Amino acid sequence: MIKKEIKNTLVGMLYFALKMLVADKAKYWAIMAGLTFASCIVTQQAAIFLGVMDRTYSFISDTPLPNIWVMDRTTQYIDDNKGLKETDLYRVRSHEGIEWAVPLYKGLLQARLRDGIFQTCNVIGIDDATLIGQPTMLEGDIKDLRMVDNAIIVDRVGAEGKLAKGLNGDKIPLRIGDTLELNDSRCVVVGICEVSRTFESQPTIYLPYQRAVTIAPQQRKMLSFILAHSKPGLDPADVCRRIQTTTGLAAYTDHEFKDMTAHYYLKYTGIPLNFGMAVFLGFLIGVAIAGQTFYSFTLDNLRYFGTFKAMGAPNALLVRMIFTQAALAGAIGWGLGVGAAATLGFFLANTELSFKLPWQLLIASGAAILLISLVAALLSIHRVLKLEPAIVFRS
Repeated sequence: MIKKEIKNTLVGMLYFALKMLVADKAKYWAIMAGLTFASCIVTQQAAIFLGVMDRTYSFISDTPLPNIWVMDRTTQYIDDNKGLKETDLYRVRSHEGIEWAVPLYKGLLQARLRDGIFQTCNVIGIDDATLIGQPTMLEGDIKDLRMVDNAIIVDRVGAEGKLAKGLNGDKIPLRIGDTLELNDSRCVVVGICEVSRTFESQPTIYLPYQRAVTIAPQQRKMLSFILAHSKPGLDPADVCRRIQTTTGLAAYTDHEFKDMTAHYYLKYTGIPLNFGMAVFLGFLIGVAIAGQTFYSFTLDNLRYFGTFKAMGAPNALLVRMIFTQAALAGAIGWGLGVGAAATLGFFLANTELSFKLPWQLLIASGAAILLISLVAALLSIHRVLKLEPAIVFRS
Protein backbone atom coordinates (compact mmCIF):
# COMPACT_ATOMS: atom_id res chain seq x y z
CA MET A 1 0.00 0.00 0.00
CA ILE A 2 2.79 2.40 0.93
CA LYS A 3 4.72 1.54 -2.29
CA LYS A 4 1.60 2.24 -4.34
CA GLU A 5 1.13 5.64 -2.69
CA ILE A 6 4.80 6.49 -3.31
CA LYS A 7 4.45 5.46 -6.95
CA ASN A 8 1.30 7.52 -7.38
CA THR A 9 3.01 10.49 -5.75
CA LEU A 10 6.04 10.17 -8.07
CA VAL A 11 3.86 9.93 -11.18
CA GLY A 12 1.84 12.93 -10.05
CA MET A 13 4.96 15.02 -9.43
CA LEU A 14 6.44 14.13 -12.81
CA TYR A 15 3.14 14.97 -14.50
CA PHE A 16 3.13 18.33 -12.72
CA ALA A 17 6.71 18.91 -13.91
CA LEU A 18 5.59 18.44 -17.52
CA LYS A 19 2.68 20.84 -16.99
CA MET A 20 5.17 23.37 -15.64
CA LEU A 21 7.25 22.95 -18.80
CA VAL A 22 4.46 23.62 -21.29
CA ALA A 23 2.71 26.27 -19.19
CA ASP A 24 5.30 28.94 -20.00
CA LYS A 25 4.74 28.84 -23.76
CA ALA A 26 7.34 31.47 -24.66
CA LYS A 27 10.20 29.67 -22.96
CA TYR A 28 8.86 26.25 -23.99
CA TRP A 29 8.95 27.16 -27.67
CA ALA A 30 12.35 28.81 -27.25
CA ILE A 31 13.71 25.54 -25.82
CA MET A 32 12.04 23.61 -28.66
CA ALA A 33 13.54 25.97 -31.25
CA GLY A 34 17.05 25.52 -29.89
CA LEU A 35 16.83 21.74 -29.69
CA THR A 36 15.13 21.44 -33.09
CA PHE A 37 17.75 23.62 -34.76
CA ALA A 38 20.58 21.66 -33.13
CA SER A 39 18.97 18.34 -34.09
CA CYS A 40 18.45 19.47 -37.70
CA ILE A 41 22.02 20.77 -38.10
CA VAL A 42 23.66 17.77 -36.45
CA THR A 43 21.57 15.26 -38.43
CA GLN A 44 21.73 17.08 -41.76
CA GLN A 45 25.47 17.76 -41.74
CA ALA A 46 26.27 14.24 -40.58
CA ALA A 47 23.96 12.80 -43.27
CA ILE A 48 25.64 14.92 -45.96
CA PHE A 49 29.04 13.77 -44.68
CA LEU A 50 27.98 10.13 -44.93
CA GLY A 51 26.58 10.79 -48.40
CA VAL A 52 29.83 12.36 -49.56
CA MET A 53 31.84 9.44 -48.20
CA ASP A 54 29.44 7.01 -49.86
CA ARG A 55 30.10 8.71 -53.20
CA THR A 56 33.85 8.18 -52.88
CA TYR A 57 33.40 4.44 -53.41
CA SER A 58 30.07 4.45 -55.29
CA PHE A 59 31.67 2.86 -58.36
CA ILE A 60 32.68 -0.16 -56.27
CA SER A 61 29.10 -0.42 -55.00
CA ASP A 62 27.82 -0.25 -58.59
CA THR A 63 30.01 -3.23 -59.52
CA PRO A 64 28.54 -5.97 -57.31
CA LEU A 65 29.54 -9.18 -59.13
CA PRO A 66 33.26 -9.31 -58.23
CA ASN A 67 34.16 -9.81 -54.59
CA ILE A 68 37.90 -9.34 -55.21
CA TRP A 69 39.66 -6.32 -56.73
CA VAL A 70 43.26 -6.76 -57.88
CA MET A 71 45.47 -3.73 -58.55
CA ASP A 72 48.97 -2.30 -58.33
CA ARG A 73 50.49 -2.37 -54.85
CA THR A 74 50.79 1.43 -54.75
CA THR A 75 47.08 2.07 -55.46
CA GLN A 76 45.51 4.05 -52.62
CA TYR A 77 41.85 4.48 -53.67
CA ILE A 78 39.44 3.77 -56.51
CA ASP A 79 40.45 6.74 -58.69
CA ASP A 80 44.17 6.17 -58.18
CA ASN A 81 44.75 4.15 -61.33
CA LYS A 82 48.15 2.50 -61.60
CA GLY A 83 48.33 0.36 -64.74
CA LEU A 84 48.80 -3.41 -64.67
CA LYS A 85 50.36 -5.64 -67.32
CA GLU A 86 48.05 -7.76 -69.45
CA THR A 87 49.92 -10.85 -68.24
CA ASP A 88 48.81 -10.04 -64.68
CA LEU A 89 45.26 -10.91 -65.73
CA TYR A 90 46.30 -14.44 -66.68
CA ARG A 91 48.30 -14.83 -63.47
CA VAL A 92 45.20 -14.01 -61.44
CA ARG A 93 42.99 -16.26 -63.56
CA SER A 94 45.34 -19.18 -63.00
CA HIS A 95 45.25 -18.80 -59.22
CA GLU A 96 43.68 -21.84 -57.57
CA GLY A 97 41.25 -19.80 -55.48
CA ILE A 98 39.79 -17.77 -58.36
CA GLU A 99 36.59 -18.77 -60.13
CA TRP A 100 36.84 -16.07 -62.83
CA ALA A 101 38.73 -12.82 -63.48
CA VAL A 102 38.08 -10.07 -66.05
CA PRO A 103 39.84 -6.82 -67.01
CA LEU A 104 38.55 -3.32 -66.27
CA TYR A 105 39.67 0.02 -67.67
CA LYS A 106 38.90 3.19 -65.72
CA GLY A 107 40.12 6.61 -66.72
CA LEU A 108 39.24 10.21 -67.54
CA LEU A 109 38.88 11.13 -71.22
CA GLN A 110 37.76 14.25 -73.04
CA ALA A 111 34.45 14.08 -74.90
CA ARG A 112 33.69 16.61 -77.62
CA LEU A 113 30.00 17.44 -78.05
CA ARG A 114 28.25 18.57 -81.23
CA ASP A 115 28.40 22.20 -80.16
CA GLY A 116 32.17 21.94 -79.83
CA ILE A 117 32.26 21.96 -76.02
CA PHE A 118 34.71 19.58 -74.36
CA GLN A 119 33.67 17.65 -71.25
CA THR A 120 35.84 15.37 -69.12
CA CYS A 121 34.14 11.98 -68.68
CA ASN A 122 34.74 8.98 -66.47
CA VAL A 123 35.26 6.18 -69.00
CA ILE A 124 34.72 2.56 -67.95
CA GLY A 125 35.88 -0.30 -70.17
CA ILE A 126 34.20 -3.61 -69.26
CA ASP A 127 35.06 -7.12 -70.38
CA ASP A 128 34.08 -7.67 -74.03
CA ALA A 129 33.03 -11.30 -73.57
CA THR A 130 31.12 -11.32 -70.27
CA LEU A 131 30.25 -7.60 -69.88
CA ILE A 132 30.96 -7.99 -66.14
CA GLY A 133 30.90 -4.56 -64.55
CA GLN A 134 27.89 -3.44 -66.59
CA PRO A 135 25.59 -0.75 -65.18
CA THR A 136 21.83 -0.84 -64.61
CA MET A 137 20.22 -0.16 -67.97
CA LEU A 138 17.35 2.33 -68.36
CA GLU A 139 17.17 2.42 -72.14
CA GLY A 140 18.71 0.17 -74.76
CA ASP A 141 20.34 -3.25 -74.50
CA ILE A 142 23.74 -3.87 -72.94
CA LYS A 143 24.47 -6.42 -75.69
CA ASP A 144 24.52 -3.60 -78.24
CA LEU A 145 28.00 -2.76 -76.94
CA ARG A 146 29.14 -5.85 -78.86
CA MET A 147 26.70 -5.60 -81.76
CA VAL A 148 27.15 -1.95 -82.77
CA ASP A 149 30.43 -0.44 -83.92
CA ASN A 150 31.85 2.29 -81.69
CA ALA A 151 28.99 1.81 -79.22
CA ILE A 152 28.89 3.50 -75.82
CA ILE A 153 26.43 3.70 -72.92
CA VAL A 154 25.99 7.00 -71.06
CA ASP A 155 24.65 7.52 -67.55
CA ARG A 156 21.31 9.31 -67.23
CA VAL A 157 22.54 12.29 -65.21
CA GLY A 158 25.37 12.93 -67.65
CA ALA A 159 23.11 12.52 -70.68
CA GLU A 160 20.62 15.03 -69.29
CA GLY A 161 23.23 17.39 -67.90
CA LYS A 162 26.83 17.94 -68.91
CA LEU A 163 26.60 15.89 -72.13
CA ALA A 164 23.32 17.40 -73.27
CA LYS A 165 23.39 19.03 -76.71
CA GLY A 166 23.08 22.79 -76.90
CA LEU A 167 20.56 24.20 -79.39
CA ASN A 168 19.60 27.90 -79.42
CA GLY A 169 20.50 28.15 -75.77
CA ASP A 170 18.48 25.07 -74.78
CA LYS A 171 19.86 21.75 -73.57
CA ILE A 172 18.66 18.63 -75.36
CA PRO A 173 19.53 15.36 -73.52
CA LEU A 174 21.58 12.74 -75.31
CA ARG A 175 19.44 9.94 -76.70
CA ILE A 176 20.06 6.56 -78.27
CA GLY A 177 21.50 7.10 -81.75
CA ASP A 178 23.26 10.37 -80.91
CA THR A 179 27.00 10.64 -81.43
CA LEU A 180 29.91 12.32 -79.71
CA GLU A 181 33.68 12.26 -80.03
CA LEU A 182 35.65 10.54 -77.31
CA ASN A 183 39.31 11.48 -77.52
CA ASP A 184 38.80 12.28 -81.24
CA SER A 185 37.06 8.93 -81.85
CA ARG A 186 33.44 8.95 -83.02
CA CYS A 187 31.09 7.04 -80.69
CA VAL A 188 27.41 6.13 -80.94
CA VAL A 189 25.09 6.11 -77.92
CA VAL A 190 23.28 2.76 -77.73
CA GLY A 191 21.94 2.96 -74.21
CA ILE A 192 21.24 5.08 -71.13
CA CYS A 193 22.12 3.68 -67.72
CA GLU A 194 21.70 4.55 -64.05
CA VAL A 195 24.78 4.87 -61.87
CA SER A 196 25.38 6.27 -58.41
CA ARG A 197 26.78 9.78 -58.16
CA THR A 198 30.56 9.85 -57.83
CA PHE A 199 32.76 12.15 -55.80
CA GLU A 200 33.82 14.13 -58.89
CA SER A 201 30.31 14.04 -60.45
CA GLN A 202 31.67 13.58 -63.97
CA PRO A 203 29.51 11.92 -66.66
CA THR A 204 30.12 8.18 -66.89
CA ILE A 205 30.55 6.36 -70.19
CA TYR A 206 30.68 2.56 -70.58
CA LEU A 207 32.20 0.74 -73.55
CA PRO A 208 33.96 -2.59 -74.23
CA TYR A 209 37.42 -2.96 -72.70
CA GLN A 210 39.31 -3.43 -75.98
CA ARG A 211 37.61 -0.38 -77.45
CA ALA A 212 38.43 1.66 -74.33
CA VAL A 213 42.15 0.87 -74.38
CA THR A 214 42.21 1.71 -78.10
CA ILE A 215 40.58 5.11 -77.62
CA ALA A 216 42.49 6.08 -74.48
CA PRO A 217 45.93 7.73 -74.77
CA GLN A 218 48.40 4.90 -75.16
CA GLN A 219 50.77 3.95 -72.38
CA ARG A 220 52.71 0.85 -71.49
CA LYS A 221 50.15 -0.46 -68.99
CA MET A 222 46.48 0.06 -69.86
CA LEU A 223 44.80 -2.38 -67.47
CA SER A 224 43.41 -0.46 -64.48
CA PHE A 225 41.91 -3.22 -62.32
CA ILE A 226 41.25 -6.94 -62.40
CA LEU A 227 37.78 -7.92 -61.22
CA ALA A 228 37.65 -11.43 -59.81
CA HIS A 229 35.47 -13.78 -57.83
CA SER A 230 36.62 -16.42 -55.39
CA LYS A 231 35.59 -20.04 -55.75
CA PRO A 232 32.52 -21.11 -53.73
CA GLY A 233 33.31 -22.06 -50.15
CA LEU A 234 36.52 -20.02 -49.96
CA ASP A 235 36.98 -16.91 -47.86
CA PRO A 236 37.62 -13.97 -50.25
CA ALA A 237 39.97 -12.36 -47.72
CA ASP A 238 42.13 -15.50 -47.59
CA VAL A 239 42.19 -15.68 -51.39
CA CYS A 240 43.29 -12.02 -51.51
CA ARG A 241 46.19 -12.70 -49.16
CA ARG A 242 47.34 -15.66 -51.27
CA ILE A 243 47.14 -13.56 -54.45
CA GLN A 244 49.29 -10.88 -52.85
CA THR A 245 51.85 -13.48 -51.81
CA THR A 246 52.05 -15.32 -55.13
CA THR A 247 51.72 -12.41 -57.62
CA GLY A 248 53.11 -9.40 -55.77
CA LEU A 249 49.94 -7.47 -56.64
CA ALA A 250 47.51 -5.86 -54.22
CA ALA A 251 44.22 -7.70 -53.79
CA TYR A 252 41.30 -6.60 -51.63
CA THR A 253 37.75 -7.71 -51.08
CA ASP A 254 35.11 -5.23 -52.22
CA HIS A 255 34.47 -4.20 -48.60
CA GLU A 256 38.19 -3.72 -47.92
CA PHE A 257 38.56 -1.61 -51.06
CA LYS A 258 35.61 0.58 -50.01
CA ASP A 259 37.15 1.08 -46.56
CA MET A 260 40.54 1.88 -48.10
CA THR A 261 39.01 4.47 -50.43
CA ALA A 262 37.01 6.11 -47.65
CA HIS A 263 40.07 6.14 -45.38
CA TYR A 264 42.08 7.93 -48.08
CA TYR A 265 39.56 10.74 -48.38
CA LEU A 266 39.24 10.99 -44.61
CA LYS A 267 43.01 11.24 -44.18
CA TYR A 268 44.04 13.42 -47.11
CA THR A 269 41.10 15.79 -47.63
CA GLY A 270 39.40 18.40 -45.45
CA ILE A 271 36.02 16.65 -45.53
CA PRO A 272 36.01 15.41 -41.90
CA LEU A 273 37.19 18.76 -40.51
CA ASN A 274 34.66 20.83 -42.47
CA PHE A 275 31.64 18.71 -41.61
CA GLY A 276 32.91 18.04 -38.09
CA MET A 277 33.06 21.79 -37.41
CA ALA A 278 29.48 22.22 -38.68
CA VAL A 279 28.21 19.42 -36.45
CA PHE A 280 30.16 20.75 -33.46
CA LEU A 281 28.85 24.30 -33.96
CA GLY A 282 25.29 22.95 -34.20
CA PHE A 283 25.86 21.12 -30.93
CA LEU A 284 27.22 24.26 -29.22
CA ILE A 285 24.33 26.39 -30.49
CA GLY A 286 21.88 23.84 -29.12
CA VAL A 287 23.61 23.85 -25.73
CA ALA A 288 23.72 27.65 -25.64
CA ILE A 289 20.10 28.27 -26.62
CA ALA A 290 18.47 25.36 -24.82
CA GLY A 291 20.72 25.62 -21.76
CA GLN A 292 20.21 29.34 -21.24
CA THR A 293 16.46 29.16 -21.87
CA PHE A 294 15.99 26.12 -19.65
CA TYR A 295 17.98 27.80 -16.87
CA SER A 296 15.80 30.91 -17.17
CA PHE A 297 12.71 28.69 -17.12
CA THR A 298 13.91 27.04 -13.90
CA LEU A 299 14.57 30.41 -12.24
CA ASP A 300 11.03 31.52 -13.05
CA ASN A 301 9.67 28.39 -11.37
CA LEU A 302 11.86 28.40 -8.26
CA ARG A 303 8.84 29.22 -6.10
CA TYR A 304 7.23 25.91 -7.12
CA PHE A 305 10.35 23.92 -6.35
CA GLY A 306 10.62 25.79 -3.05
CA THR A 307 7.03 24.83 -2.25
CA PHE A 308 7.80 21.17 -2.96
CA LYS A 309 10.82 21.34 -0.66
CA ALA A 310 8.76 22.96 2.06
CA MET A 311 6.25 20.10 1.71
CA GLY A 312 9.06 17.59 2.27
CA ALA A 313 9.98 16.63 -1.31
CA PRO A 314 13.53 15.23 -1.36
CA ASN A 315 16.21 16.55 -3.72
CA ALA A 316 16.17 13.27 -5.66
CA LEU A 317 12.53 13.86 -6.62
CA LEU A 318 13.23 17.41 -7.77
CA VAL A 319 16.15 16.16 -9.88
CA ARG A 320 13.82 13.59 -11.49
CA MET A 321 11.35 16.34 -12.30
CA ILE A 322 13.98 18.48 -14.03
CA PHE A 323 15.40 15.53 -15.98
CA THR A 324 11.88 14.55 -17.04
CA GLN A 325 11.30 18.06 -18.39
CA ALA A 326 14.64 17.98 -20.24
CA ALA A 327 14.00 14.49 -21.64
CA LEU A 328 10.58 15.43 -23.02
CA ALA A 329 11.92 18.64 -24.56
CA GLY A 330 14.85 16.74 -26.06
CA ALA A 331 12.67 13.99 -27.52
CA ILE A 332 10.29 16.47 -29.18
CA GLY A 333 13.14 18.67 -30.43
CA TRP A 334 15.03 15.65 -31.79
CA GLY A 335 11.95 14.40 -33.62
CA LEU A 336 11.22 17.79 -35.19
CA GLY A 337 14.87 18.30 -36.19
CA VAL A 338 15.27 14.83 -37.70
CA GLY A 339 11.99 15.29 -39.56
CA ALA A 340 13.17 18.60 -41.01
CA ALA A 341 16.52 17.11 -42.06
CA ALA A 342 14.88 14.04 -43.62
CA THR A 343 12.37 16.22 -45.50
CA LEU A 344 15.20 18.33 -46.92
CA GLY A 345 17.07 15.19 -47.97
CA PHE A 346 13.93 13.77 -49.63
CA PHE A 347 13.22 16.84 -51.76
CA LEU A 348 16.89 17.21 -52.77
CA ALA A 349 17.43 13.49 -53.42
CA ASN A 350 17.81 13.93 -57.20
CA THR A 351 20.17 16.89 -57.02
CA GLU A 352 23.90 17.24 -56.50
CA LEU A 353 23.32 17.12 -52.74
CA SER A 354 24.67 13.94 -51.20
CA PHE A 355 22.50 12.71 -48.35
CA LYS A 356 22.51 9.40 -46.48
CA LEU A 357 20.42 8.86 -43.35
CA PRO A 358 20.94 5.35 -41.89
CA TRP A 359 19.34 4.27 -38.64
CA GLN A 360 22.71 4.42 -36.89
CA LEU A 361 22.83 8.16 -37.55
CA LEU A 362 19.36 8.60 -36.04
CA ILE A 363 20.56 6.93 -32.85
CA ALA A 364 23.72 9.05 -32.80
CA SER A 365 21.82 12.31 -33.32
CA GLY A 366 19.31 11.26 -30.65
CA ALA A 367 22.18 10.67 -28.23
CA ALA A 368 23.63 14.11 -29.08
CA ILE A 369 20.31 15.88 -28.44
CA LEU A 370 19.85 13.89 -25.22
CA LEU A 371 23.29 15.08 -24.12
CA ILE A 372 22.33 18.69 -24.92
CA SER A 373 19.16 18.28 -22.85
CA LEU A 374 21.08 16.78 -19.93
CA VAL A 375 23.60 19.63 -20.01
CA ALA A 376 20.72 22.11 -19.98
CA ALA A 377 19.19 20.27 -17.03
CA LEU A 378 22.47 20.19 -15.12
CA LEU A 379 22.77 23.96 -15.40
CA SER A 380 19.47 24.24 -13.52
CA ILE A 381 19.82 21.42 -10.98
CA HIS A 382 22.53 23.13 -8.96
CA ARG A 383 20.30 26.16 -8.34
CA VAL A 384 17.37 23.97 -7.28
CA LEU A 385 19.47 21.84 -4.92
CA LYS A 386 20.77 24.97 -3.17
CA LEU A 387 17.28 26.41 -2.90
CA GLU A 388 16.00 27.24 0.59
CA PRO A 389 12.36 26.20 1.20
CA ALA A 390 11.80 29.49 3.04
CA ILE A 391 11.74 31.26 -0.35
CA VAL A 392 8.01 30.53 -0.60
CA PHE A 393 7.32 32.65 2.48
CA ARG A 394 9.16 35.69 1.16
CA SER A 395 7.14 38.45 -0.41
